[in-house]
Amino acid sequence: MRESLLIHIQDYITKFGTPITEIILGLGSFSYFAAQVFIWATRPPYRFRLLFEQLYFIGNKSVFIVILTSAFSGMVMCYQTFLGFSTINGDSLVGPVVALSLAKELAPVFTGLIVTGRCGAAMAAQIGSMKVTEQIDALEVMGINSYQYLAVPRVIASVLALPQLCCLFFITGNIGAYMIGVHVLNIDSFQYFSKLSDFMELTDIFEGLIKASFFGLMIGLIGSYQGFVVQGGAEGVGKGTNLAVVWGMITILVMDFFLTSVLVKLL
Repeated sequence: MRESLLIHIQDYITKFGTPITEIILGLGSFSYFAAQVFIWATRPPYRFRLLFEQLYFIGNKSVFIVILTSAFSGMVMCYQTFLGFSTINGDSLVGPVVALSLAKELAPVFTGLIVTGRCGAAMAAQIGSMKVTEQIDALEVMGINSYQYLAVPRVIASVLALPQLCCLFFITGNIGAYMIGVHVLNIDSFQYFSKLSDFMELTDIFEGLIKASFFGLMIGLIGSYQGFVVQGGAEGVGKGTNLAVVWGMITILVMDFFLTSVLVKLL
């Protein structure tokens, strides 16, 4: 009886302890990877060509999907806001509410999610393919640090590109909201902007840009890390790509709350 009870206890400990151990080991591995990236980012040689290539891939190649998403997001936000405020004759508040929502939340978060799905997955797939075909080992044999050559340009490019894409999302989203508000919902154009300066400040825009920079940092780190830890050939590459997207999106949504809590007090 006692032996049976001990066996059940051991089974429960194994069942619940193994996932917790894997999570702790994974966090430790990711922290080590991030530390290596930060260390090698400050050491020469500085690979500007690789950085510009990643800036083009992450920034320029994402412009169309960001514009498309932001325009319709602004339109929907304006429409829903108008439906709410029209019941209390608050049409003049539609413009400020939409602009504030885009600047502080929608622009950085949606931009981060878009780039995660498009570029975070690509980072994991590219580096993961190099890992399973032993190209990363070849770089190390040639004396080239793989963190500096592969991860650093992607991380820095993500940090630089996300705030710019966030600005683009903010501008295009407001244009889309203005078109719907003025030309479809018949809000007076002067009324649409009349209270914008009363409710919105530059710090609201800065808050969104700071969030976007942190989101870019995590997208670059998570996408690159999932590529470096790929195992098991093509199947492993697919799994790493999926994990890069899933964990990237989860991290953005969780980090958004904590950044909001901190930035509200600082700005």
